[in-house]
Amino acid sequence: MPSLVEQNLSSLDFWAKPQAERDDFFTELRAEDRPVFCPLPEGPGFYALTRYEQVAEASRKPEVFSSAPTAVSLVDPPPQLTEYVGSMISMDDPRHARLRRIVSRSFTPRLVERVTGDVAALARRIVDELAERGPCDFVEHVAMPMPLQIICSMMGIPDSEYDDVIDATNVILAVGDPDHVSADGRDRPTVLAEKFSYLHGLMADLGRLRREKPADDLVTALTSANVDGEALNDRDLGRFFSLLVIAGNETTRNALSHAVALLTEHAAQRDVLVADLDGRLPSAVEEIVRYASPVTWMRRTLSRDYELQGHVYRSGDRVILYYNSANRDENVFKDPHLFDITRSPNPHVGFGSPGPHFCLGAHLARREVTVLLRELYTRLPNLHATDAPVRQRSSFINGIKVLPCAF
Repeated sequence: MPSLVEQNLSSLDFWAKPQAERDDFFTELRAEDRPVFCPLPEGPGFYALTRYEQVAEASRKPEVFSSAPTAVSLVDPPPQLTEYVGSMISMDDPRHARLRRIVSRSFTPRLVERVTGDVAALARRIVDELAERGPCDFVEHVAMPMPLQIICSMMGIPDSEYDDVIDATNVILAVGDPDHVSADGRDRPTVLAEKFSYLHGLMADLGRLRREKPADDLVTALTSANVDGEALNDRDLGRFFSLLVIAGNETTRNALSHAVALLTEHAAQRDVLVADLDGRLPSAVEEIVRYASPVTWMRRTLSRDYELQGHVYRSGDRVILYYNSANRDENVFKDPHLFDITRSPNPHVGFGSPGPHFCLGAHLARREVTVLLRELYTRLPNLHATDAPVRQRSSFINGIKVLPCAF
């Protein structure tokens, strides 16, 4: 008989349960005085790090808590996916540091300034179309277009590729979701390899084009960047683009969708926000990210024996950093289950805990969410969900697939 931990943490049925039920279970796990171990039928199992300080310490010590061979899967990737999944997020220093420096230097002030202008213009256009369209699915018509169009604009991806990029990101992140199962019966690794191959091929084509004809976009900056004699090859470009389009699209899109769902469920909080948008938006965005925790967890693998909060974990052990649980830790957050847009301080780990793998796009994500929420609630202050959100079936992403809205 599987343990309660195994029944829950390794089961997508558990992750489909209401928020309150999942929160109650993680409250029990945080109170455990011994390591929480979850066996897996298809692998060696993992330890669940559920407390804020556990997650923070593991994030600060990448030399012990390694991101390799993968940070985004409970089990190691099959051979056909190895070449696609080795992005920065699943690397350690010094390779991670060199790639991050190359990418960071490509986000020039000029590029960031242009993107910031794009965010404001896009937000106005999206809300214009929403106001004209009327009641609709908020995810499809508002939350999804914002981050994807910004990322594609940054990278110089043509509009004609948008639908295929969306499909690829949805399939890659949709482990176990019946809406994204291959209709022709192919196994998941084969389908994933196809979607990753598409994204990598798209970026390789753009990279070759920009080397011949430079433009004012991120691909040009990335293909010409050189740090300590090292530049990005086509594989590096493909892996970075996959990471950017998947992480940047899904995180922001789900933060926006959760924002409307939460502000509908907690109407008094929406009233507080609308009464002072400029004053309340910064703290509201942080609380939305804390409360929703769009990325639920990341994996680390121990490179050596290490004592963490009085318990010794062994070399080779796998640990899962549960950001959703750390963001509800009673020892860090007062009334952690309360959605409070005035919460301060709010040291959440919704973009990861401080350390070398803290989200590179956190600033841009905050900007996108802030600008679009300001535009929405300035012009449509009565915006609200008209039904419960349809959630993505996933343990990794706290995603919303459909959210009917009106105003």
